[in-house]
Amino acid sequence: MTKKELSEKLSSEFNTSKSDAEKMVGFIFDTITQSLVKQEEVAIAGFGKFVSAERAAREGVNPSTGAKIQIPATKVAKFKVAKQLKEAVAK
Repeated sequence: MTKKELSEKLSSEFNTSKSDAEKMVGFIFDTITQSLVKQEEVAIAGFGKFVSAERAAREGVNPSTGAKIQIPATKVAKFKVAKQLKEAVAK
């Protein structure tokens, strides 16, 4: 499902304009993004948690040359699935 499809579904389910639904979906994603940038955890009960994490620097291998390279440390977004969602998908 794409962001546009999600907006269309929201629009039809709650009888609102597509424009308003797109703004709502955009607002939710922007808010989650801003929270992760601030290193804040976003927990949605029954769905999961979004967290920012630091990935340490490490040594890797260039697959085309076989040369060892240094991969720098970076920040990444992670998602941990809630038990309810995990069980629903497993059915």
